[in-house]
Amino acid sequence: MLTVNAYAAPSATGPLTPTTIERRDLGPHDVLIDIRYSGICHSDIHTARSEWGPTTYPIVPGHEIAGVVQEVGAEVTKFAAGDRVGVGCMVDSCRECDNCRKGLEQYCLKGNVGTYGGVDADGQPTQGGYSRAIVVTEDFVLRIPEGLGLDVAAPLLCAGITTYSPLRHWGVGPGSRVAIIGLGGLGHMAVKLAHAMGAEVTVLSQSLKKREDGLRLGADHYFATSDEETFAKLAGSFDFILNTVSAKIDLDAYLRLLAVDGTLVNVGAPEDPLSVHAFSLIPARRSFAGSMIGGIAETQEMLDFCAEHGLGAEIEVIQAEQINEAYERVLASDVRYRFVIDAATI
Repeated sequence: MLTVNAYAAPSATGPLTPTTIERRDLGPHDVLIDIRYSGICHSDIHTARSEWGPTTYPIVPGHEIAGVVQEVGAEVTKFAAGDRVGVGCMVDSCRECDNCRKGLEQYCLKGNVGTYGGVDADGQPTQGGYSRAIVVTEDFVLRIPEGLGLDVAAPLLCAGITTYSPLRHWGVGPGSRVAIIGLGGLGHMAVKLAHAMGAEVTVLSQSLKKREDGLRLGADHYFATSDEETFAKLAGSFDFILNTVSAKIDLDAYLRLLAVDGTLVNVGAPEDPLSVHAFSLIPARRSFAGSMIGGIAETQEMLDFCAEHGLGAEIEVIQAEQINEAYERVLASDVRYRFVIDAATI
C-alpha cells in the first residue's frame, strides 16, 4: 500500500483537514498518477456535507484530476511513465452491461464506481483527488493532449464533459440557437464549447454583472433573468437550453423560451426537487431532459476538442490550506470560474 497526503472531510459539518490515506498496490492494469492539480466542483461540497444522501466519512473529494504518470502495472499498454493524464468522475464500471458496451460507462446499469464515495474493486471506499497520488485502472485514465495546461485541463474532467456531452448528444452546431442558464463553473465551459461548435450562444444569468466575461468567453447575447422583460422578449427563441445551476429555478418560465421541438437539459443538481407543468411542454412539443458526464471515449473526445480549439477552464489556483475558504466562496458564487488546488501543497 502507498501512503499519501490528502485533505478529507471528517463529517458533514467539520472543515476539511490534512490527513493521510492508503492507495492500493499497483495491479497489472493499474496506473499510478502523481496528481498535480485537482479542481473543486460543487459536487464535492454536496457530497462532503451529505446533501445528496449519507456520506461515509472521512471522505477525500475531488474528481477533476490532472497529473503525470509515475508508474504503470506490468500489463498496461495505454500509458507510460511521464504521460500527462487525467481522471474524472468515475474510476470503474461493470464493463459488461449494455450501456458499458456502448461506451456509456457513466450510465452503467450496475452503477459506475465514483472517484470518491464509491466502493473500489478491492472493497475499499474510493478517495478522490484532494491528494498527492491516485491509482486507477488504465481503462479509466484519460490522456491530456499537449497544448492544454494541466491546471486549466483539470476542471474539464467534470465541468468540461458535463457540458460537452449534452451539447454533442443533442446535436448543437452551426445554426443552433443555444441558451446557457448560469455563468459559473459549468456555465462558463458550456459557453466556450457551444461557441466553438458554431452555435449562436445566449447567457441567461440573474444579473448583468458577468456580461463582459460572458461575451469574452464566446456568448453572442447576455440577458438578466431578474428583468421580467427578458422572458417575454425571448419566448420561443431557442433550440436548446442547458441549465447549469445547482439551485431551484422556475423551469416553466425557461421552458417557454424554447422553440417548437426545443429541449431544455438539466445538468445542475439542486438538493430540492424541480417541478414542471405539462403545459410548458405540450403546446410546442418541447422536451425536458437530464444528462450526466460522458463515457470514457467521449471524455477523451472532449479533451481533444478542447486542445484543438484552445479551450481550458478559467481558473483560480489555490493552496490546499484554502480549500475550506474556497468552499464558502463557491457557495457565494465568488469564483471566476473554477478553483483548482495545487496538489504540491497538500
